[in-house]
Amino acid sequence: MKKIALLLALVLFAGPMAVMIGPALLVNAAVLQAASCAASSLTVVGEVPDELTATTTGGQTVTLNKTQLTHARTIIQIGGTIEGVGRDGVIVALMAALTESTLRMLANSVYPDSASYPNDGNGGDHDSLGLFQMRPQAGWGTVAELMSSTYQARAFFGGPNGPNYPSPRGLLDIPGWQAMSPGEAAQRVEVSAYPDRYANYEPVATAILTALTVTGGGTSGGAPASGDVAPTTRIVVPIPAGSYTLSDPFGMREDPLKPGLFRMHNGRDYAAADGTPILAAADGVVLWAGYREGWNNILVIEHNIAGERVDTMYLHMWDDGYHVTAGDRVSAGQHIADVGSQGYSTGPHLHFEVHPGNWQSAAVDPDEWLAEHNAEGVTDPATSMRRCPA
Repeated sequence: MKKIALLLALVLFAGPMAVMIGPALLVNAAVLQAASCAASSLTVVGEVPDELTATTTGGQTVTLNKTQLTHARTIIQIGGTIEGVGRDGVIVALMAALTESTLRMLANSVYPDSASYPNDGNGGDHDSLGLFQMRPQAGWGTVAELMSSTYQARAFFGGPNGPNYPSPRGLLDIPGWQAMSPGEAAQRVEVSAYPDRYANYEPVATAILTALTVTGGGTSGGAPASGDVAPTTRIVVPIPAGSYTLSDPFGMREDPLKPGLFRMHNGRDYAAADGTPILAAADGVVLWAGYREGWNNILVIEHNIAGERVDTMYLHMWDDGYHVTAGDRVSAGQHIADVGSQGYSTGPHLHFEVHPGNWQSAAVDPDEWLAEHNAEGVTDPATSMRRCPA
């Protein structure tokens, strides 16, 4: 069995929805600080083990493979980003997925097109799909949506920002679920004809959560300490030269989708064709790579720039536009993702932010930061035009 890597992947952001302003992310450090305090603080391991063996309440030995555990990590990561879920809610979700699919992404011959999506076999249970065996006809989502583990996890947890709100009900839509037994809470979401079966998997769910998360040893919010990241001085522009057009700069600007409304734009936008490579701005460790409730798709890297911690953010990749996962160590200039237009965006582009100190610190102008650090491929920030109110 491969040893579980202790390299952490921070569940960075939680709580109130941050505002996505196409093509930018608009938020301030105070909001991020408050959000981090409301987080579930589930810190997920960077590498999933090859297998895990646990015993059910009924004494059955269950061995889960890397694919199943990868689905479990997705559930944990999504749950850890949604305010109000916490460890208890994640346990409920893991119990439900273990019971319904043994943590497998199942297609169904009732929907032949489901087999065209990545899957772990054909479930064949009526017209149910995926990890939680959700039914398109019941309103859980389309076939394409339900063949995504990320979507299914979000649907199971539900809540006001869930994809199905207010119906079908996810866990957060069940009044008083916290006072229920985990098995009963799972049943309230799944509405199964066999309501007592979920409790059997509680010890397995607990073992999974223990194996795939770690506690302590990090900075605020659970991030790896900067001492865990090797110092570097090499900085690169996060997109290949000649592949982009500089669009919106850092600073106050008029919301492109709401004329007359001026907001702070905390990054630099690089307009580029769909699929253009996104590059790591420096050596570092990936803290987050994927969907984040309230933030949409985001990738965050922690760096140690000559002994000082800096976090960089990359936004708007499509769901399949990532080439790294949380916990990976990356090198300056490494191809980490592809340009997309996911979220509140006006077109394909990379939104890039720089946060000296850590992600909770105020963002700085990426143009100036890249120039000050002699970044390879840097564009003179003096060519930027700021759109500010008179």
